Amino acid sequence: MPVVSTTKMTARQFDMLGEDPPGVRLELVDGEIAVSPSPRAPHSYADRVLTQVLLNHIERYDLGILLGDVDTIFGEFDVRRPDLLFFTKSRAHLIHPDKAILGSPDLCIEIISPSSGEIDREDKFKQYAEAGVGHYWIIDPQQRSAEAFELGGGNYREVASGRDDSAVNFPPFSDLAIPLGKLWLPKQ
Repeated sequence: MPVVSTTKMTARQFDMLGEDPPGVRLELVDGEIAVSPSPRAPHSYADRVLTQVLLNHIERYDLGILLGDVDTIFGEFDVRRPDLLFFTKSRAHLIHPDKAILGSPDLCIEIISPSSGEIDREDKFKQYAEAGVGHYWIIDPQQRSAEAFELGGGNYREVASGRDDSAVNFPPFSDLAIPLGKLWLPKQ
């Protein structure tokens, strides 16, 4: 008879595993390791362009630190890797150079891939709200859309959205016009 472990892995144990193997992303979800494939071109393109737009703004006004795809502890049994995450200057002390981030970012951004829509719109939506992430953006390259949510009373409410070639102003960067049309992979 095979032996099956029913013990959940903790975030601390997960952090000790080190870097992911090439070509996969590992997260810890309710004590179990979840594996997802590497992003496809539309996801990667949106990520790179949005990173550039946000970094220029954040550095210009010395607002804080933007990171991408880093282990972030959201609970004893949960370690997620938001595509992009932002910490204001006053909360940058939560970032440790040698460990997973312990503390909720001010902003989490998820870029939807074909395999991640339900996870990003339901599981992470709920988890980020419960962890106190003040702002959550969902970018969908396939639908050419973007949504911004703000935490209030423990729940997210949509505060802005846009699609196709519109420019959007999403909190916490309401003074930055983000040109959505630049995020979408050019058609060949």
